[in-house]
This record gives sequence, structure tokens and C-alpha cells, in this order.
Amino acid sequence: MNNNQSFVLLVLLVSLISLSFQLPEKIQKKVDKEIKLIFNTDEFLLEPIIVSDEINAKLRNKINKNDLFKISTDNISLGYAYLGKGFGKVDDFDFLVLFDTDLIIVKSKMLVYREDYGGEIGSKRWLRQFNGKGKNDNIEYEKDIIAISGATLSAKSMTVAINNLLKTITILHTNKVI
Repeated sequence: MNNNQSFVLLVLLVSLISLSFQLPEKIQKKVDKEIKLIFNTDEFLLEPIIVSDEINAKLRNKINKNDLFKISTDNISLGYAYLGKGFGKVDDFDFLVLFDTDLIIVKSKMLVYREDYGGEIGSKRWLRQFNGKGKNDNIEYEKDIIAISGATLSAKSMTVAINNLLKTITILHTNKVI
């Protein structure tokens, strides 16, 4: 295969991967911005991680094609991105968790918060508490993660969501999915 054929094949592959999942444009921009910032790269590939039904049955959080992604550049793995949902008093919220290659959280970010109250869980300071947590950690609200007055339900929900994610990551790692 010559260089032109290789290039065309690469473009087709990247196109197919990018067409196989679509995030809303506003969320995609926020995700891209965080990945560029955290992994210090302008060029990267988000590859969806597909989880078999058999392994998904073992997970606390079922993984769909728009949830978990491998982040790479030039065939070098940089880490993983997880897009999740949590629930407040009456509405849900969307968040992003970035992991390094050792499956340690390097960043969590609130992407969309839809409640009138409790938006404090989107603060960088509060979310920073999850950094450094990994697949072997078990976190608890008010023990490991500080409470937020006026955002109790959202803060508890976010803590539970991250804790369940860590358990899910452990199972995926044990089963050599990631």
C-alpha cells in the first residue's frame, strides 16, 4: 500500500469513527476544550469504547457508545473521557470526567447544570476533590467529599455518580476493556 492509499484509508477510518458518535455541539466544544487543556494537545482522537452486553451486565453504570472514550494522539494513548449524568432535585445535569492512562481522575467538570439551585457543584474548587481518585477508591459524601449547603441533592448525586464510575472503571479494567 502506498502513502496515498494509506492516507485515504486513515481519513476514511477517522471519518467513520467520528460519524459513529455525535455529541451535541455545545457539549462537544466543552469536552474538546478540557481535553486540549488537560492533555496539552491540539490534535487528538476520541475513540468510543464499546462494551459487550456480557460485561455491561456487571456494571453499575451501563456504558453506551457516547459515554466512554479513549483519548489518543499519534497512536499514543493519553487517557480516557467519560460523559455522565447526575440528578438534582427535579432535573439532571451532564458532567465530564477525564482519566489519565493509570485510570486516575485528572479533571471533572460540570458541562450542563439545569437546576435553579445547587449550581455550586460546578465550581472548580468543589470538583477538584475528585482529582486523584482512581479505580481502587471508594468515596463517600460528607466523609471524603465536603457537603454544599443548598446543593445537597446534587452534591450527593455527583458523589454517587463518580463513585459508581470508579467501580465501573475497575470492572472494565479487570476485564481488559480499558
